[in-house]
Amino acid sequence: MMPEWLDVGAETDIPLRGARTVKVAGGEEIALFRTGAGTVYALVNACPHKAGPLSQGIVHGDSVTCPLHNWVISLATGEAQGADKGCTPTIPLRVASGRVLICRQSTLGLAA
Repeated sequence: MMPEWLDVGAETDIPLRGARTVKVAGGEEIALFRTGAGTVYALVNACPHKAGPLSQGIVHGDSVTCPLHNWVISLATGEAQGADKGCTPTIPLRVASGRVLICRQSTLGLAA
């Protein structure tokens, strides 16, 4: 099966060292991040610790710090860094002609 890509907006809609969110099927919220170097990542918008809104965290390098309890999450893998253990699902994406596209199949079934 070929991946189906869902256009979720312009790359420039995501601030450098910041995030924005999009809702997908079932109301699940995906956080789109753009690093200072301009790399774009997509994660489920929930810290693996207490489901804090990662999109409201501080982006530094290729990580985001959760605003609730300061867990540091890798934007590339979704893994908690340091002594913390847990993982937030990552969503495959691509950027084409300045548009951010997420893999629709990866968002199916995220919400109960």
